[in-house]
Amino acid sequence: MIGKKNVLSFLFSLSILFIVSCKTDTETSTTASISGITCSSATFSGTPVLNTAFSGIATVPYSGGNSLNYTAGEPIASTGVTGLTATLQAGTLSSSGNLVYTIAGTPASSGTASFAIAFGGQSCSLSLSVGEGTTSSCDSESGVAKIVCLAEAFKATLSSSQISTLQLDYTFTNAKKWSNLPAGMSARNGIKLGSLSSTQLVAAKALIKEMTGTVANEGYDEVQQVWLADDYLYANGGGSDYGSGNYYIAFLGTPSMTGTFEILETGHHKTVANTYINGVLVGATPHFEAVEPISWTSSGTTYAPISQERDTFVSFLNSLSSTQLSSAKSSSTFSDLVLVPGKEWQFPSTRSGMQCSGLSSSQKSALLEVIKTYTNDIDETDAAAFLTLYTNELDDTYVLYSGTTAMTTKFNYFRIDGPHVWIEFVVAGGVIFQNQTHIHSIWRDRSTDYAGTKN
Repeated sequence: MIGKKNVLSFLFSLSILFIVSCKTDTETSTTASISGITCSSATFSGTPVLNTAFSGIATVPYSGGNSLNYTAGEPIASTGVTGLTATLQAGTLSSSGNLVYTIAGTPASSGTASFAIAFGGQSCSLSLSVGEGTTSSCDSESGVAKIVCLAEAFKATLSSSQISTLQLDYTFTNAKKWSNLPAGMSARNGIKLGSLSSTQLVAAKALIKEMTGTVANEGYDEVQQVWLADDYLYANGGGSDYGSGNYYIAFLGTPSMTGTFEILETGHHKTVANTYINGVLVGATPHFEAVEPISWTSSGTTYAPISQERDTFVSFLNSLSSTQLSSAKSSSTFSDLVLVPGKEWQFPSTRSGMQCSGLSSSQKSALLEVIKTYTNDIDETDAAAFLTLYTNELDDTYVLYSGTTAMTTKFNYFRIDGPHVWIEFVVAGGVIFQNQTHIHSIWRDRSTDYAGTKN
């Protein structure tokens, strides 16, 4: 016969087992987990090439997410082709969705770069093709002849249907088709960079680089950083409308040393519109540049592609006396640029603000430093020609600002308005990062926007 004491002991043990069992069945995980990940279905925003700095986005599908937040990961070094890293961006799991990785670095060879991806209890190998790139036969050329040569070299990599998409008639209707909105929200002419093969993309970028110059933090350097900003927006809430692959290049007319043609590189926050007539760059505007966020860090590198423009504005404003500042200040509030896309040839008939004839030589030098941050966005020879023109007209040029002189607060605004030069800079509200600000800026010319084409 079982004693009462033994019965009580047995019942107590049974109750403990029941409590532990219930706790195991009902407790929830505090760690992000998934039931599946498919590296073979990953998509990439671009294709890296041998010995060329690269930054892009990899999107990797997953399933069976447990709806928890997860933090950014540590860089995963590539194997096979070395020199690249893949870094997981922070996010929140759904039942199914995509993990977003930033791919960055300089590939040491061509072939396949592999990344050992491990997340939420699952793992797979992510493979990214790295192209060989191309060698240019245009190195013996210079100036517009080199641009024409590179344009032909790019076309030589394309199919006939791609060329039909790339090359359109030179008309004002085609030339003015650009926007400050992502291409998914406002259609562009030309061929999408994200649709090009690695060889085609290398050729396209070589052409854009030649058009935009090599000054540090300006020209092609700035173009690349603005592309990276769009990749950052894509990875941090912007979605598929954003990303460097959503920029376009178009030829309006046939690139040649005779006749008229324009090469247009355009997307969300950068538009380069260079128009050539009989082998001469006649119009380098409108030239639009913007950035959101204003600065960010990706794979250990901090970028701020439009900050040098802002810094020169601030330096110039700080050189002015209180009387000069009062003369230059506008009581109006500017939420965006005055001459936004679509406001073609709508320059104010009367220039406003402070006339620059009364500036000291050092103040004029400070203002020219501002202008250089725009003219340096084209090749060095043509940049010097535009700067000389604007320098000669400086006494008849006006400056205007609104808000504070720090150019960091929402709706701060600055304008340079001369017989030819027109430059605007505005601090606007954030779109993807709504608790931050972002910058819009434009360089136009009262006479040579679109090389003077108006209809």
